[in-house]
Amino acid sequence: MGKIAFVFPGQGAQAVGMGKDAAEAFEASRGVFEEADRALGFSVSSLCFEGPEDSLRQTANTQPALLATSVALLEAFKARGVKPDFVAGHSLGEYSALVAANVLDFADAIRLVRARGTFMEEAVPGGQGAMAATLGAEREALDALCRDISAAGAPVELANINCPGQIVVSGTAAGVASVVERGKEAGAKRVIPLDVSGPFHSSLMRPAADRLAAKLDEVAFRDAEVPVVANVTATAVGEGARLRELLVEQVVSPVLWEDSVRYLIAEGVDTFVEIGSGSVLAGLIKKIDKTVRVVSVNDAAGVNEAELG
Repeated sequence: MGKIAFVFPGQGAQAVGMGKDAAEAFEASRGVFEEADRALGFSVSSLCFEGPEDSLRQTANTQPALLATSVALLEAFKARGVKPDFVAGHSLGEYSALVAANVLDFADAIRLVRARGTFMEEAVPGGQGAMAATLGAEREALDALCRDISAAGAPVELANINCPGQIVVSGTAAGVASVVERGKEAGAKRVIPLDVSGPFHSSLMRPAADRLAAKLDEVAFRDAEVPVVANVTATAVGEGARLRELLVEQVVSPVLWEDSVRYLIAEGVDTFVEIGSGSVLAGLIKKIDKTVRVVSVNDAAGVNEAELG
């Protein structure tokens, strides 16, 4: 059997009810949600289990809610005795990966992502930033288009390199609108504006990155027990101090998800276990390489029944 990677979803995977059946079925999962509530001083577990959806979708709430759900499912899944050779997470999901690799304590991680979400929401005034998903565009051509639009005074950048033919752009509202208008120049079949609260993973997030850096400096980072494939580098990183630096860079840098998955496959990974709400990453990984096995552990049944043999 080849190697196994645990991967963890980011913002956009949230859904009311996530984690509820795991908390009811597994003491380990219940304990994670209880620790999350204590660490934050409010019931993030209720937000996960019952919503309301509009509150759950607020970035400062979404991020700790998704982290709590991923770690709750991870803690239950550990009882299966499966150990990863690598871990990785998509954007926010990188914090779940760092908990899985014992780089961060869970309580520290959930306080950090609560702050991260707040800083990201506050970095750019409402309406001034935007994001859009491009379908069918080539990376180099889209990057060239973004540079052309940015040079004309409306900054826009590549934000998420998700899989072949799916790239998200981020920047000023005017810059993203220009990509929507001109996407066909880069081969895009469609460009879909996203309902998000800010221009994430762009240089416009620098104020959030600077504020987050100060918070990260207050928290202990250990060297990783399992190599973490970082969004910014798409390579395995083990040193705690470097992982801390990369979390700052990640806020203003593109998420190199396709590159990260290809790196893992080149390193011998043939089984990806997605742990957390939904199955967004499973879909992306299959678009990157149809030959690998992808298993979603997104509820109590997934914990018990995930086929890894």
